[in-house]
Amino acid sequence: MLSRVLALRNHKGFKKYLFNTNWLFAEQGLRILSGLLVGAWVARYLGPDQFGVFSYVLAFTAIFAGIAKVGLDGIMVRELVNHPERRNTYLGTAFWLKIFGAFIVMGLMAAIVPFTSNDDTTNLFIFIIAAGLVFQSFEVVEFYFQSKVLAKIVSICKVIQLALSSIIKIYLVFIEAELIWFVLLTAFDTLSLGFSYFIAYRLEKNPNFLKYFDFSTAKELLKDSLPLIFSSIVVMIYMRIDQIMIKEMLGNSEAGIYSGAVRLTEAFYFVPVIVTTSLFPAILKAKKLNEEVYLLRLQRLYNILVIIAIGFSLLMTFLSDWLILVLYGQVYKEAGHVLMISVWASIFVSMGTASGKWYIVENFQRFKLINVSIGAILNVGLNLIGIPKYGITGAAWATLISYFFAGYLMDATRITTRSNFCMLTKSLYLFWKL
Repeated sequence: MLSRVLALRNHKGFKKYLFNTNWLFAEQGLRILSGLLVGAWVARYLGPDQFGVFSYVLAFTAIFAGIAKVGLDGIMVRELVNHPERRNTYLGTAFWLKIFGAFIVMGLMAAIVPFTSNDDTTNLFIFIIAAGLVFQSFEVVEFYFQSKVLAKIVSICKVIQLALSSIIKIYLVFIEAELIWFVLLTAFDTLSLGFSYFIAYRLEKNPNFLKYFDFSTAKELLKDSLPLIFSSIVVMIYMRIDQIMIKEMLGNSEAGIYSGAVRLTEAFYFVPVIVTTSLFPAILKAKKLNEEVYLLRLQRLYNILVIIAIGFSLLMTFLSDWLILVLYGQVYKEAGHVLMISVWASIFVSMGTASGKWYIVENFQRFKLINVSIGAILNVGLNLIGIPKYGITGAAWATLISYFFAGYLMDATRITTRSNFCMLTKSLYLFWKL
């Protein structure tokens, strides 16, 4: 075993993917550090009430953001790996589809917000952040670099954007700026990252893809992505609906306290996203060459993610109260109980993230949609019962239970996905053996 591990040091493919993953981890590590320091400082400055409004606006917008993405994230990487000669057509077509999706989102919001209990200021905040979704279309460049296993370029763009955003946030706290400036900064973050992607793409001497659009390619992409569009919307509903329901049922302050805990939990979610994003091209290539190697790589991916997630959950369970007090202060104390519960959802988030790639490879996107839809319905139902009775702790339990069903248990209910359920179960069993 040791000789095999040592042999990997000189394996060209291994070094390539390790280098790629290291860049992703470095960038996300800086993002977490910024979130823990700058983000927590902003939450302290705003206080639970204003931070609750800010979190509510972000959650409300996020639910609709899935439409703007047009479900193309995983599909674009797949197509660029399988058909690199059609790069310009795919990138250009996907870009304009995302632009169209962003305007659909803003139209939907304009139709829905009048039926909420929001005041005019909160609705203004929602539309400011929604406007930034237009520039999210430039993330098609990120899919191109992912397909080429060039995370270094993407990471540099994100680090520049993160540094700029963090400096501005610190300045806003020092001058005691109003909440609207933090909202405007959120929209600016999307704009600056989008343009940095495009500049990096052009600096690589790649042709301008903005002039490309092909209707047949658009139909082809939308046919595969339609289940993922609905899936991403439903995913955001069951990831964000708790914050919206808490704000509506308990008030802004409770929403702010709950969001403080959730942000710490979600800080871990970059791990399964980075690992699966980095290794997805290798898994795709294995699928084309050898089914046995493909399944072996997939099982290893599940094993790694589950072991890391359980270890993280155990650590955070013991540190939750202390961490909340250190980062947010006494006024957010109740968030410690929420963090202690919600952190265990990271196990099933890791499973769902990795399984999502398997669904795409096997063209089972419809099953992903079914899983997350049931998870969303369950989450809403449990929140309706738990929030009035147990407050924000009830919302944390609702999230954990719904993630367990959507990310793990649902695969056991059908023959076509039962093999994936068995692989996920093997990962849990492997940790138990450790």
